[in-house]
Amino acid sequence: MDIFNSLFVVIYCFLAIPALVFVFQVFFASGVIEPLGGNAQRYSRVAVLMPAHNEELVITNTLCSIAPQLRKDDILLVVADNCSDNTAVLARECGAKVIERKDENQRGKGYALNFGLQFLENNTPPDVVIIIDADCALSPACIDVLAQQVETEQRPVQALDIMVSPENKSITQAIAEFAWLVKNHVRPLGLKRLGLPCQLMGTGMAFPWVILRQANLAHGNMVEDMKLGIDLAVQGFSPLFCPTALVTSEFPNSSEVTNEQRKRWEHGHLSTILSETPRLLKAALKQRSPSLLSMALDLSIPPLSVLGLCLIVMFIVSIVLTIFTGSLTPFILMVILISTFAAAVFSAWYGFGRKIVSLKTLCYVPFYILRKLPLYFSFLIKRQRVWVKTERR
Repeated sequence: MDIFNSLFVVIYCFLAIPALVFVFQVFFASGVIEPLGGNAQRYSRVAVLMPAHNEELVITNTLCSIAPQLRKDDILLVVADNCSDNTAVLARECGAKVIERKDENQRGKGYALNFGLQFLENNTPPDVVIIIDADCALSPACIDVLAQQVETEQRPVQALDIMVSPENKSITQAIAEFAWLVKNHVRPLGLKRLGLPCQLMGTGMAFPWVILRQANLAHGNMVEDMKLGIDLAVQGFSPLFCPTALVTSEFPNSSEVTNEQRKRWEHGHLSTILSETPRLLKAALKQRSPSLLSMALDLSIPPLSVLGLCLIVMFIVSIVLTIFTGSLTPFILMVILISTFAAAVFSAWYGFGRKIVSLKTLCYVPFYILRKLPLYFSFLIKRQRVWVKTERR
């Protein structure tokens, strides 16, 4: 039985590291309220770059939230990527500069972004590039706040990226919204208080032109934002979280579309953990960089549903080991770890999520995790490996 106890300790350590990193992130975020906007003053010329694939249902509202924040010498560039609808027409009617890309063999947001950067390079390159998805709304002064941060820090800056559910949201939608809030607000806020970098989140990303132009974007990675942030961090330009600039978007109303979107996000996230965490750790050791080590530890945290599921499984294993070996150590270790993790989740809910989910709904989380089992089994047996656009319905 000693071999089983030893194996349990090894697995426990691999599980405890991301769980405790999560706990520390939540702890340092507690009690932090940062107001949006402010009196940001920028001097840089900005290009807002928007990749768009069949976004005629949402792009007009997004452009209308951006245009008032731009100055005369700024540019709003829409890349209509492999579109078969009126995305390009609507974008031009809103005053955006539109370039169209057709390439059925190279599909994905990364290719569209690279196409846009080539256009900017061949014309008058901006000082700052801000990437905004076509289905977002920006808080007032968002562009100025992000650009000013880039001017000051000369590194990538990530806005607060929040997704909200419909008003008549179900329990499942409410929990998904809370999980998104924890991932994109609470955790990076804790890192910011520690003076540590965050991951890039896909929209609301701002970059110095000279840094972004050197990046490799021409690929179909499912989570191109995370990969871009990691690549830049290894080069010495780790992203900074900016919670005073807000970008919001909405979860799809259709459960089928939501499931497709979630599969792409979570399979891409898990694949990135497996492929990029060792690279970050290696770079952190080679460069002796606390920032890279922090990013590696942050990246090692899987989606909360996966982490919660692993904790539940290990708790059951600890009970079995205690029964057959008579040692209480595995059980005690798991009780401590699960209790600490649960306390962090409760703290995140109390500090940030009470308006999204009630305490009663929060108690439904274990059942929500179990409902996602097929999604994680499909990662093991039929992993999604290529970028697939989630269609709007």
